[in-house]
Amino acid sequence: MRAIPPHHVVVFLCLLGASLALAVASAAALALLPLGDFRGVLVVLAGVLLLYLYAFALYRLFLRLLPLREGDVAPGSQHELIANVNMLFYLLLFNSLVRSHMVPVPLMRLVYLALGARLGTNTYSAGALLDPPLTRIGSNTIIGHDAVIFAHVIEGERLELKAVVIGNTVTIGATAVIMAGVHIGDHAIVSAGAVVTKDTRIAAGEVWGGIPARRLKAAPAAPVEA
Repeated sequence: MRAIPPHHVVVFLCLLGASLALAVASAAALALLPLGDFRGVLVVLAGVLLLYLYAFALYRLFLRLLPLREGDVAPGSQHELIANVNMLFYLLLFNSLVRSHMVPVPLMRLVYLALGARLGTNTYSAGALLDPPLTRIGSNTIIGHDAVIFAHVIEGERLELKAVVIGNTVTIGATAVIMAGVHIGDHAIVSAGAVVTKDTRIAAGEVWGGIPARRLKAAPAAPVEA
């Protein structure tokens, strides 16, 4: 893994500092309200919530101005700056939400949408989406407990970003791992604990499992018309 250049860290710290300053100012304004005996607790809780809300907003603004795109990330490029700032947001701020299991699954859907994931209706994840801006999931799909989906490839000093695309009515079992560049068709099933290696294509209706994952069951045959 290549080192993150200091000026990339400075860009991230500026965004984090702006989020913190906005959260402190907003919490201080709330402290002026008649909040009763629990004023201190309410102000602290509001400050933490506001910190995340402002961080979401500045993170999305950053990615709107400088989009995170697929492909090899060349050292010293603008693409590397964007990828590293994205990584720092996750390592130092968002990972605590994604991994803590303290946020209810329906609310995590809102978190992932706020972070840029494309989720269809009635799709929920009890696992971790580590690269929401590069994660696209259809409707009526469930990601099982502690499953992990990520869209980055780190091989030594090489870094590459590849979107993960999952169709409609797909089931990803608990603790499964879905690597970068994987495409999963509608109505497919990935069994619990499976490791789907990068760039794998799973066709609609197939069942996959194992380490590394392989096809266990083909898609049902289409009915023959009389």
